[in-house]
Amino acid sequence: MKKSIFLILLLCCVVCHGENRPVNLIFDTDMAPDYDDVGALAMLHAMADLGEVNILATVSSNKCETAVPCIDVINTYFGRPDIPLGAVKGEAPDRTTWHKGLRWTDELPSRYPHRIKSTSASDNAVDVYRNVLSRMPDGSVTIVTVGFFTNLKNLLLSGPDQISPLTGRELIKAKVKLLVSMAGKFPEGKEFNVEVDAKSSQQVFSEWPTPVLLSGFEIGEQIFTGKQLAASKQIGSPVIDAFAMCLPQDDPNGRNSWDQTAVLVAVRGAGDYFDVERGTMTVMDDGSNRWEKCAEGMHARLLFKMPNEQLTGIIEDMMMHKPLSQSKQ
Repeated sequence: MKKSIFLILLLCCVVCHGENRPVNLIFDTDMAPDYDDVGALAMLHAMADLGEVNILATVSSNKCETAVPCIDVINTYFGRPDIPLGAVKGEAPDRTTWHKGLRWTDELPSRYPHRIKSTSASDNAVDVYRNVLSRMPDGSVTIVTVGFFTNLKNLLLSGPDQISPLTGRELIKAKVKLLVSMAGKFPEGKEFNVEVDAKSSQQVFSEWPTPVLLSGFEIGEQIFTGKQLAASKQIGSPVIDAFAMCLPQDDPNGRNSWDQTAVLVAVRGAGDYFDVERGTMTVMDDGSNRWEKCAEGMHARLLFKMPNEQLTGIIEDMMMHKPLSQSKQ
């Protein structure tokens, strides 16, 4: 009976998730190696301005010293400078961008207002998670992770403290209704977010106690966005600046939209955009993953339904969103 209830909850979350608005959401990102994170966070702010999502916190799974300042820049630009910020502590990945010349990870903090000057100066992401989750009603929070799984592993392993008498696993089980991840390559393969900290990925995917929805590498790989952003004449946008600096070095026709697909379904649900297949994702020691289709699986993965051209337009439009303060001018 318990498994049947779980499966009903999983199906409801992944298909109809976006109907109960606004979605209470924590965004966990590896902001720096790639700039689809910038587009994803811009989308979240666009949907927040539409009243579809409450952004409860934004945390970094990457120790790169400019990761949190870049997150802070984007939050501040969209008029939400007080969103709680945090970063992974202890042993964890430290990755920066591969782009040359003007490096967007350095340029955004140098060009735009923000309050946190370095990732190492920010709060512990686990404390941020525990503080936010402990204050929320049961079963009310969605976590979307578009980076490494170090923070989520650390949260799982956290013990009772002054914030909450619950262990991390108990807190997750009580407060989180859905974990959405840009993770994995299906039906099998290696994907960056999972591979970089394979041990943490293994632990999360084997022990996470709530439904999990996966946007795999093969989904975002086929959706190219950012061309409209890079061609924009708008001045003073960190989102436009990031894409304008990077696209000429990659593909002027657009960048793969891995992270954007994850935030789209985290807020609006998969039903209008993607089909889903239930099963189980298993992470191997080398960071590769395998997928087993199973009607009773605790995970679900996205399958294409809406034509890519439509998905591209939806994502691009939200990435072009201006802050409400500018829209009213």
